[in-house]
Amino acid sequence: MKAFEFNNVSFIRDKKSLLNNVSWTVESSENWAILGLNGAGKTLLLQLICGYLWPSKGRLAVLDQVFGQASIPELQKRIGWVSTALQYRMKNWESAEKIVLSGKFASIGIYQHYTQEELDQAKAILKNAGGESLIGKKYEVLSQGERQLVLISRALMANPELLILDEPCNGLDLFAREKLLTQIQQIAEQDNHPTLLYVTHHTEEILPCFNHLMLLKEGEIFAKGTQSKLFNEETFADFYAEPIQIIPLKDGRFAVYPK
Repeated sequence: MKAFEFNNVSFIRDKKSLLNNVSWTVESSENWAILGLNGAGKTLLLQLICGYLWPSKGRLAVLDQVFGQASIPELQKRIGWVSTALQYRMKNWESAEKIVLSGKFASIGIYQHYTQEELDQAKAILKNAGGESLIGKKYEVLSQGERQLVLISRALMANPELLILDEPCNGLDLFAREKLLTQIQQIAEQDNHPTLLYVTHHTEEILPCFNHLMLLKEGEIFAKGTQSKLFNEETFADFYAEPIQIIPLKDGRFAVYPK
C-alpha cells in the first residue's frame, strides 16, 4: 500500500502558488525525511497530507484514500502528527501516561471512560518508546525533550499507519535532542511500526532509519530519492546555492556546513 501519492499537486493562496506541481509517492514500507529552509512549504505539505488543507490543483491520495472521494475525518484517525506546538495544548496536571492515553480518543485531556487495560497499554507504549521513567510524573514537570517523547507515544497510542514528526527537536538542547533521536531510531526498528515522515531543516537530525530524503525549495521538490543517492556535496551545494561540505557523524549521520 502507498502511504500517500501526490500527482501534480499545487496549493494556491491569494493568487500565489505556495506549492507548485508536486509529484511524490511514498510506499508504506519507506521512511522519509523532508529537508527545507524556512518558508519552503514543509508545513503546507503536511497540512495537505493530514487533510487540514485541500489541493488547489492535482490529485492527492493518502493511505489509499483519494481526496474528494474519502472521509477526511476517518482518514485523520489513521495519521499521527507530533509537533512542538502541540506541547502547549496539553493539560499540565495530567500524568505522562494519561497524556499518552488521550491519543486513543484524539482529545486534549481525557473525558471518556477508560479501562485499566487501556491505561496499561498507554504505559507499555511509553515504556517501549524509552519513557518508562516518566510514568507517574505530571506533564508540567517534564523537560521539553521528555514532553516530545510523551507526544510521540500519544500518537502511537492511536496505532497510526502514518506518523508525522514535524521538527520534533526544535528547541531542544544538544543532549535532549540526541536522546530523542535515539528513541525515534528505536521506534523505527520495531516490528510493524508506522510509516515515518520526519520534517527538519537540520541535516544532522536525519537518522539512518529515514532511508529516503526529499529536498523542498520554494514550494517545489528540488530532489528526492534514497539517502545514499542525495547525500553528496554537489546536490546540497546546488540546493543551498552556496559552497558546502558534508561531515560524517556517528551512527551513519551527516552534517552540512558552509565551506
